[in-house]
Amino acid sequence: MAVKEFARALVMAVAVLGGLATVLRPEALSATPPPPEASSPDFALSGVARQGGVIKGQAPGGTRSLLLNDRPVALAPGGAFLIAFDRDAPPVAELRAVLADGREVRQSLAVAPGHWDVQSVDASITGSATSEEFKRRRAGELASIVAARDRMRPDSSDGWQQDFIWPVVARISGRFGSQRIYRGTPGSYHSGVDLAAGAGTTYVAPADGVVILAASAPYTLEGNLLIIDHGMGLNSAFLHSQRLLVKEGDVVRRGQPIGIVGATGRATGPHLHWGMKWQDARLDPVPLVRPEKSAR
Repeated sequence: MAVKEFARALVMAVAVLGGLATVLRPEALSATPPPPEASSPDFALSGVARQGGVIKGQAPGGTRSLLLNDRPVALAPGGAFLIAFDRDAPPVAELRAVLADGREVRQSLAVAPGHWDVQSVDASITGSATSEEFKRRRAGELASIVAARDRMRPDSSDGWQQDFIWPVVARISGRFGSQRIYRGTPGSYHSGVDLAAGAGTTYVAPADGVVILAASAPYTLEGNLLIIDHGMGLNSAFLHSQRLLVKEGDVVRRGQPIGIVGATGRATGPHLHWGMKWQDARLDPVPLVRPEKSAR
């Protein structure tokens, strides 16, 4: 009887195991799970897409290259980036990330319009120079500004990631984007924000950066000009200074004194003009400054 019972149990065991083998086939047991997705499907964006505005973002995981309207955008380690929109940017823009496996992630951005003022000022359109002198000097000044910005590097500074502060706490006397009429002659639009600080007031770096231009003599329009590279194609320009406190090549930190407010160049009185650019786009500095962040 024991032999028969053992044989019957063996047959049942084989039947059960055979059934399991049918369900759990060897190839199923050895199969590896599918690989995880190569990227996050979306961009993470912070800021408002508008003319003169700036957006900070995080590219989808696995992004190899990033473009805004087919123009390359620098990527920081980890995929952080910054983009911006010129004062006259068209109403639609497109971000396109090319992933390591060749796939693309696209996102369309609706660019809100800016609202610009028109101002009349009692100043010559050629600044303090005569027309002949202006023509003679201006080409060289513009060339030096272009050369300075050509020396910018995406990894020069992490200042672009910081919360910006006001270079000087003062009344805003001129806003970005407004068009100025110089004694009846239309000029180009205002490319920055004017801060009505008194002559002799010290102003500071709004964020970390590297000095790429520190004028050794006043320019016809900008006066004593200072430009700071904040990294990732973002830079600040400070115009009309009485005196500069830093030199080309200096690394500056947010809140560090960098210049003295004056009225050099084309200026109707002492003030600090703070302009910003990202690549070729001229930006409004005001949205980059949080209300509670000041130079004090």
